[in-house]
Amino acid sequence: MAGSGSPRRASRGASALLAAALLYAALGDVVRSEQQIPLSVVKLWASAFGGEIKSIAAKYSGSQLLQKKYKEYEKDVAIEEIDGLQLVKKLAKNMEEMFHKKSEAVRRLVEAAEEAHLKHEFDADLQYEYFNAVLINERDKDGNFLELGKEFILAPNDHFNNLPVNISLSDVQVPTNMYNKDPAIVNGVYWSESLNKVFVDNFDRDPSLIWQYFGSAKGFFRQYPGIKWEPDENGVIAFDCRNRKWYIQAATSPKDVVILVDVSGSMKGLRLTIAKQTVSSILDTLGDDDFFNIIAYNEELHYVEPCLNGTLVQADRTNKEHFREHLDKLFAKGIGMLDIALNEAFSILSDFNHTGQGSICSQAIMLITDGAVDTYDTIFAKYNWPDRKVRIFTYLIGREAAFADNLKWMACANKGFFTQISTLADVQENVMEYLHVLSRPKVIDQEHDVVWTEAYIDSTLPQAQKLTDDQGPVLMTTVAMPVFSKQNETRSKGILLGVVGTDVPVKELLKTIPKYKLGIHGYAFAITNNGYILTHPELRLLYEEGKKRRKPNYSSVDLSEVEWEDRDDVLRNAMVNRKTGKFSMEVKKTVDKGKRVLVMTNDYYYTDIKGTPFSLGVALSRGHGKYFFRGNVTIEEGLHDLEHPDVSLADEWSYCNTDLHPEHRHLSQLEAIKLYLKGKEPLLQCDKELIQEVLFDAVVSAPIEAYWTSLALNKSENSDKGVEVAFLGTRTGLSRINLFVGAEQLTNQDFLKAGDKENIFNADHFPLWYRRAAEQIPGSFVYSIPFSTGPVNKSNVVTASTSIQLLDERKSPVVAAVGIQMKLEFFQRKFWTASRQCASLDGKCSISCDDETVNCYLIDNNGFILVSEDYTQTGDFFGEIEGAVMNKLLTMGSFKRITLYDYQAMCRANKESSDGAHGLLDPYNAFLSAVKWIMTELVLFLVEFNLCSWWHSDMTAKAQKLKQTLEPCDTEYPAFVSERTIKETTGNIACEDCSKSFVIQQIPSSNLFMVVVDSSCLCESVAPITMAPIEIRYNESLKCERLKAQKIRRRPESCHGFHPEENARECGGVPSLRAQTVLLLLPLLLMLFSR
Repeated sequence: MAGSGSPRRASRGASALLAAALLYAALGDVVRSEQQIPLSVVKLWASAFGGEIKSIAAKYSGSQLLQKKYKEYEKDVAIEEIDGLQLVKKLAKNMEEMFHKKSEAVRRLVEAAEEAHLKHEFDADLQYEYFNAVLINERDKDGNFLELGKEFILAPNDHFNNLPVNISLSDVQVPTNMYNKDPAIVNGVYWSESLNKVFVDNFDRDPSLIWQYFGSAKGFFRQYPGIKWEPDENGVIAFDCRNRKWYIQAATSPKDVVILVDVSGSMKGLRLTIAKQTVSSILDTLGDDDFFNIIAYNEELHYVEPCLNGTLVQADRTNKEHFREHLDKLFAKGIGMLDIALNEAFSILSDFNHTGQGSICSQAIMLITDGAVDTYDTIFAKYNWPDRKVRIFTYLIGREAAFADNLKWMACANKGFFTQISTLADVQENVMEYLHVLSRPKVIDQEHDVVWTEAYIDSTLPQAQKLTDDQGPVLMTTVAMPVFSKQNETRSKGILLGVVGTDVPVKELLKTIPKYKLGIHGYAFAITNNGYILTHPELRLLYEEGKKRRKPNYSSVDLSEVEWEDRDDVLRNAMVNRKTGKFSMEVKKTVDKGKRVLVMTNDYYYTDIKGTPFSLGVALSRGHGKYFFRGNVTIEEGLHDLEHPDVSLADEWSYCNTDLHPEHRHLSQLEAIKLYLKGKEPLLQCDKELIQEVLFDAVVSAPIEAYWTSLALNKSENSDKGVEVAFLGTRTGLSRINLFVGAEQLTNQDFLKAGDKENIFNADHFPLWYRRAAEQIPGSFVYSIPFSTGPVNKSNVVTASTSIQLLDERKSPVVAAVGIQMKLEFFQRKFWTASRQCASLDGKCSISCDDETVNCYLIDNNGFILVSEDYTQTGDFFGEIEGAVMNKLLTMGSFKRITLYDYQAMCRANKESSDGAHGLLDPYNAFLSAVKWIMTELVLFLVEFNLCSWWHSDMTAKAQKLKQTLEPCDTEYPAFVSERTIKETTGNIACEDCSKSFVIQQIPSSNLFMVVVDSSCLCESVAPITMAPIEIRYNESLKCERLKAQKIRRRPESCHGFHPEENARECGGVPSLRAQTVLLLLPLLLMLFSR
């Protein structure tokens, strides 16, 4: 890019440096007078460049032609103000109908499952060859199908991301640590086979359905359509449907839980490790509607988080991770005083219940210990009898069973469950027992509550088989319902058979939203009963560190973290409380990878989505964003102009519903519209109002195609050959593109392609060039260079765009935007040519950008450099190069600083990631404990935990360390915007030993400014102004307040915490070592000791 800088004269060299040195010596301590920069000359340059570049942009974009064509139809269109409340109510109704269809599909599965189980009689000797999802189509060395691995026909299906599936049958996944021919599993698989015909029928009724499934309480997972599951690199499939949120949420009611962990001296070593893992597994089972606290006890009580003494906190992901970090700090010593711990737990549950802040439903105490010397019946009599509203779940850690009777008695006497956890392999299976106990009242009530999860990334499949779209993993919500045993003899036992569900991609919601009615900056969003985002254009799921990774807290981003200008949570709280209404505020919306900001006033309209825990909101920007217009042309006219090859439509908008019938799924939206208009596909359902407007835009914009073609044909060999692309977009998502060079010669090969999300119409927003043009003064162009995502941003193109308005007033809708993309080198050359102009008759200019004493820049309205004599500064923020000048511009009001906040940021961790090595806190005792345990634990550990799992967990821990190099944080950062009323400014800056002068002049009809700066005064005492984000650090006191703070939330409408008919006699027991396991130990023992 040697030609893109200023053409400095060749005479500069050593002599110039020598002269400068002599001048400095002569001046001594005398302060230099500033370089005089004539405003009139800079104004001349700016005017010359502005006129030239606007002429090029207007000529090649065809902006004047398009404006004229829309004006011709001015009398034939009707302008309407959008009624935001009516719009949001209509959208909510559409979503309600869509959600209802999904929940009805799940209800049919529930009925079929319960009927099939009622007719089934358990057969301990049942032999049944089912399709095992891991083993299907697998053969042995002789070419025969493996047992449970029969032939299962799979074919790629575009509705399922082209994964090979079987849409006629489901298949069954069994976790690696479970025996796939266990009688309980075989019987469950056998009777649930009847779900196949319901799966298929549901899919026929609603072809937009994706995965349907039944997660059994016994651990197997039946999934439709059938798909092959591939183990990970260690041969393990760790997926267990029973610890997924949709299962737990459907199976149980909201709960308040106090976890008591014994940290007395007898818990040293592996016992404490198992105890910590047990606590962690319990935390995994808690959801956003649950509340908890963890107390460690020996002769004293130790709140794992001292800040939360005597209270409970919401079990959101952030809080659970916070407690996990503190768990690693626990170490064992002293004696265990369980009576003190139980008294404290009951007191917390009682007090917190009275505050009305918790779940106000189920309550439980989880006791994790290696023994209890008493039954503590006096404590239970004081707090819990006779109603027994607080359940006690006891977990005996270790192999010894000396104190098992006391712990079992406590559980049985308080409607809980007792289990013994001998090894790490036992933890998950034993922890999940409590969920089925908590489900009993719901089962006895026979209440099939419909539950909807918060948004999450598809996790029912191994990583390689997850559903994805152009933007990465698919975000979805799950609708689920519990399945109960209806056999009379088991009614009082409240037996949960499992949970059925189906996934609903969030993009299905977006398809119901008419983006064209929301305006250029408008958008729709939805939140849960806890205020978490279900969908919002500002929700950022992924971050990039080497590769794209999922943010740890992506599913619990609160609305207040993206609509952060609403400091009092007025909008959030109204939506959480399912109200219908309107709210307005000034907002600062970032665009262009967060580098730029648009300041506008939004009107928010909101209402609830009935039959779900969700609320819907719509944001409309004031001014042109509140208006919509209807044009009118004939179908014949419009269809003719839609046939032009340069026409495309926003494929993420829903003009026609191509999901209803499989034969339509391959159609693009443009193809679907053409077939619909020609009457060739009567089954297609399309948005007639939107299509009418598409036809209007196609007709009005059609002449520009011929205009662009004539330009390309008449384009001379040398003039303006830097212009490469012309484009337009209309409010209906219609686009036209024209290339002035061959496709292979384009400087920016990605521009306007599917992967260039910022610059095309998508489900969330209009193109960046459209949004920015809409905020410019009508008739002017906005110029920008694209920011790369890499560490060094060096663009080679400039994009220019302008808006097309229907009327010459603020209430006019912005009907379209047009623009061009040109080579940066071409653009810069025009700038340098203009800056050599001179008003002097003799041609001798008083100042020139070629002079050593000045630096010339072209910056945009956000302060980014488009032209500099130093090409490497292209794309940099002006304040980082000329900090003193930018600081002065801010002081003078030519630019203003806007402070922005990012509550979804990722920052470098300032501490080492934990590996859970509690022994580092007490290495001597940990070593002694390990020696004591090693001979009795090692072999059983290998058998029960399985060698693959052991190595797998080790590798996972190491991978976890790597992943934790970035962690969620809050940041603050500035953005800068020029003041529109200030067209030109001159200034002087007093520095330490000199005075620095500058001139800033707006480029006419643009968002650009020419800045000429005296370079002889460096002014290094003024620091550069950076846009780098700064992490907001909270002191311990503020951290504590944030932990305690609980935003308004709405509890789930149903609660089944207690039922008087519940039979609590099934409350657990001590597992015995099966002969089968002992036999497995013998060869392993021989193998170990023979080495």
